[in-house]
Amino acid sequence: MSLIETRDLTKTYVMGSEEIHALRGVSITIERGEYIAIMGPSGSGKSTLMNLIGCLDTPTSGSYLLNGKEVARMNDNELAGIRNREIGFVFQTFNLLPRASALRNVELPLIYAGMPAKEREQRARAVLEQVELGDRVNHRPNELSGGQRQRVALARALVNTPSILLADEPTGNRYTRTGAEIMALFDRLHKAGNTMVVVTHEADIAGFADRTLHLRDGRVERDIRRAA
Repeated sequence: MSLIETRDLTKTYVMGSEEIHALRGVSITIERGEYIAIMGPSGSGKSTLMNLIGCLDTPTSGSYLLNGKEVARMNDNELAGIRNREIGFVFQTFNLLPRASALRNVELPLIYAGMPAKEREQRARAVLEQVELGDRVNHRPNELSGGQRQRVALARALVNTPSILLADEPTGNRYTRTGAEIMALFDRLHKAGNTMVVVTHEADIAGFADRTLHLRDGRVERDIRRAA
C-alpha cells in the first residue's frame, strides 16, 4: 500500500466574483521512505498541494488516501487527529513559542496527544539528541542561532514519529551554511527511513531529493526521478 495516493485532486478558491483554480487534477503516488521535492513558480499550486497532503485543507474534488485512509472527506476533528499522528511539519518561520525552552517546544505535540509528562520529556530529549541539540534543551529560542531554532522545529516535527515529514522552504530563500546543515540532517533522517516532502524554489535543495515534482498552473508538469 502506498503512503500517499491522490487521484484528480482539484482545489478552487472563490475570491469575490473570481474563481482561482489552484490545483487542476493532480494524481500522484508517494511510497513509504521516498524523498520528494515539489517545485514550481509562484502560483503553480505547490503550497496548495502541500496543504492538502498535510491535511491543513481539503480538496474541492478528487481523492486523497493517506496510509489507505480517505482524507478528502474527513471533518475538522478527524483532520486534526491525522495531522497530530501522521504528519510532521517544518515551517520556514519555525513557529516556536518564544518563552518556552527547546524541550518544552518539542513536547508540545505530545501534550496534545495526551502523553504522560515523564514519557513526554524522555521522547523530546531523545529527538533533540537526534538533531544534535542535546546540550541545548533548556535554551529558549532567542538563545539559539537560526540553524538551531530550525533544528528545534525539526525535532518538534519528528517527536510523534510521523508517517511523513513536510517541510515548506526549510532553508528560507538562500542556500547558506545553515541551509547546508539542515539539508544534511534531512538526508540523515531520510536514510533512517523517514518519508520526506520538501517544497522549495531552490534547485540546490531539490537536488537532495530522489524525485522532483514540477508543478505549473495547478498541474504536474514533470515527475523526475534521480538516477541511482
